[in-house]
Amino acid sequence: MRSFTINQNDSGQRLDKFLTKAVPLLPQSMLYKGIRTKRIKVNGKRAEISTRLQPGDLVELYLNDEFFVQEDQPLAFCSARDELSIIYEDEHILLADKPVGLVVHEDDEGTVDTLINRITKYLWKKGEYDPARENSFAPALCNRIDRNTSGIVICAKDAEALRILNQKIKDRELEKTYRCLVFGVPSPAHQLCRAYLKKDSAHNQVTVSSRPSPEARTILTEYTVLEQDKNFSLLEVRLHTGRTHQIRAHLAFLGHPLVGDTKYGTAKQNRGLPYRFQALCAWRLTFRFTSPAGELAYLNGRSFTVKEIPFSLKDLYKKPV
Repeated sequence: MRSFTINQNDSGQRLDKFLTKAVPLLPQSMLYKGIRTKRIKVNGKRAEISTRLQPGDLVELYLNDEFFVQEDQPLAFCSARDELSIIYEDEHILLADKPVGLVVHEDDEGTVDTLINRITKYLWKKGEYDPARENSFAPALCNRIDRNTSGIVICAKDAEALRILNQKIKDRELEKTYRCLVFGVPSPAHQLCRAYLKKDSAHNQVTVSSRPSPEARTILTEYTVLEQDKNFSLLEVRLHTGRTHQIRAHLAFLGHPLVGDTKYGTAKQNRGLPYRFQALCAWRLTFRFTSPAGELAYLNGRSFTVKEIPFSLKDLYKKPV
């Protein structure tokens, strides 16, 4: 038998959603059977799958110990490295500057040194996060960027901040601005471009077309040329839609692939250049709330930028290291 007392980070969840996180070893079939047969109770009474949990509720599970994680198991995030570049932090959120080469979450290879594990380790060492005090919540990233893209990633430090930010991102109330290096000089120097993107999940790649199709989703990408020479340009890019690999694929479709990007550009055109990663940085984040933001209302109108972009136009003429 195991019991959980619902805290603020657990509250508001449906019973089945809470149990999926709190007891990850419990099969879904047994979870629903346990609720149906009253082997899982809330406040000593039978509950429904859809029961919304409130602070102070007692959830009791009369199930075998094999379904519960042992409390003395080592904390996986402790194996992550300590390096972490923090742009901004308060009691609810943390903005990290993710370096090139670091994955945000564990990948198929089971990489432990991830951005979220570094952040979790940092908060644990500060005493702000203690897995022993949490039933279902852990610090969580609200957005993600590719391994070889650098820049701002948002981490929620409590469940309410996570809920609010996920909704704000869905409603496009966060404005994200990128900087990148591309081949050639786009013309005109400023443009809002529309195209249609189709995702191939099996190959983690997308294709872009100028014509709509049932499988494709509309993409809107706005760029401005900041610097240029005869071979390359530094662009500022704002996404009006947020699709997988949108900047990389859309600019390549326009004839200006990102420097260092061999997925949507070619290895041949990148030969001899100094970067072994796509020259793309999630450079600025601005909170532009148009609806109530609860505990995060104080962020409205605030803007944050990375301290240093890891590429520049002049560096393109340096020899590879």
